[in-house]
Amino acid sequence: MPNKLSHRGAVILMIVTATLWSIAGVFTRHLDSAKGFEVTFWRSLFAGLFVLVAMVKQYGRGFVPRLRLLGRLGFLSGCMWATMYSCFMIAMTMTTVANTSIMESLAPLFTAFLAWLILRERIPARTWWAIAAACIGMGWMFAGSLSEVDSRGLLGMLIALGVPVAASVNVILLKKGGHTVDLIPAVFLGGSISALVMLPFALPLQASLHDVVLLAILGFFQLGLPCMLMVRASASLTAPEISLLCLLEVLLAPIWAWLGAGEVPAQATITGGVIVLIALVLNELASMRESSS
Repeated sequence: MPNKLSHRGAVILMIVTATLWSIAGVFTRHLDSAKGFEVTFWRSLFAGLFVLVAMVKQYGRGFVPRLRLLGRLGFLSGCMWATMYSCFMIAMTMTTVANTSIMESLAPLFTAFLAWLILRERIPARTWWAIAAACIGMGWMFAGSLSEVDSRGLLGMLIALGVPVAASVNVILLKKGGHTVDLIPAVFLGGSISALVMLPFALPLQASLHDVVLLAILGFFQLGLPCMLMVRASASLTAPEISLLCLLEVLLAPIWAWLGAGEVPAQATITGGVIVLIALVLNELASMRESSS
């Protein structure tokens, strides 16, 4: 296993991860003909290929034994990655970037509960306060956008709920087994499972070359790379801290969609986002003070 990162290094890595994740919406809005299941298929396929190439480059022929060493825990992690990949992209094609992000924001609450229940982690009071503040901010965003949601958008938000549930379980798996098992191959497994499950629903494939290029960029740099970075950073952060830092994606995604695709966020989305950002910054500042004392 690679050397453990410092807390500051892990935080920086998670900020990079969340920033890369956040570009999905703006790229999706510029697709020509690819829809729903096909979008998920291509993005998952390219993510799996990216991680496969990275593993072959790093491990050579040793990447096959590493897949075998994943065991039950690694397989479950792969299934959680696949669920996140599939639910997120399908939801993104059915509702707005902001609404999808709102549902994702429930992850810290789920993660904190599972960390306390399964890992027996003591959750600092400051983290609970940060989670509470983040929930208030996201609730503000949700209340401001719910009136504009039609039946298709509501279904998209329900599908998006699978993302925070799977993400929370996956963070617990990373914390539980990441110290003894290399779980980066689980990212490859997730992409492969998602692509295989989506393929029958995606046929006949109709994506233009323009769409395939955009989805390749998403698969490589918005999915494969940041998911590997998250696995690397997870050993140095608590489970709730990982989920809180992931909320940066929720804040940035509507901004990129606004700047790059003209999808203007509601005023409530902006106000709620500011509340979440303040909660994140205060929590990390408190954590840094505790580490230095």
